[in-house]
Amino acid sequence: MARNLQNGERLRPVDLARGHGLSTQAVRNYEEAGILPAAARTPHGYRTYTSLHAAALRAFLALVPGHGHRTATSIMRAVNEGAAEEAFRLIDESHAQLLDDRRTLQAVESALRDLEPLTGSEWAAASSPGGMFIGPLAGMLGIRPATLRKWERAGLVSPRRDPLTGYRVYDEADVRDTRLAHQLRRGGYLLEQIAPLIAQVRAARGLEPLEAALRDWHGRLSARGRAMLTGAAELDAYLRERG
Repeated sequence: MARNLQNGERLRPVDLARGHGLSTQAVRNYEEAGILPAAARTPHGYRTYTSLHAAALRAFLALVPGHGHRTATSIMRAVNEGAAEEAFRLIDESHAQLLDDRRTLQAVESALRDLEPLTGSEWAAASSPGGMFIGPLAGMLGIRPATLRKWERAGLVSPRRDPLTGYRVYDEADVRDTRLAHQLRRGGYLLEQIAPLIAQVRAARGLEPLEAALRDWHGRLSARGRAMLTGAAELDAYLRERG
């Protein structure tokens, strides 16, 4: 039917699949999604691919780690439709998001370095004797009270209840925990990831346990940046092969 991968001419779905640990169905799905150019067909209806398809597959698989599956798909679809400018715009958006994530990490680190108890005047302005109610705390953080109640259900914070009114009352440690949770949520951490960190902070009575999380965050951002470089190189090779 078709020749094999080594002779560089016509390739079968299995030839593309084997080189990347994929199934032949995955290769067909990628073609149907527009990630690969449309394949030619033999007189018997079998798909045949070329080195151009192999380059497209390499480009897509290289783009995914840095841009995510959805964006990588959109990039490849745009290229295959002749809309290179749209592909470049999508790439720019991913780089802008990475930069924004880096800035968020810097903001989190800055907040953690500067995370000290509220001054007496700040505390007095937002709290009543014995603690801070949910409304003023939510306002201080710029979130909704419903978000604080969700964090409470997730175990991020455990305010006491006022014995007379039943209202939630947040003491200084609770406020610290909510401020930490707020910053980590901005950094993309899930509630189930934040809860054990907050628990460690409470147990250790300090912020040292967050250092490992911040190192991991730095590592993930660096890996994304490196992956974007790899993806860009493979996409450039594909664009060159397309002519």
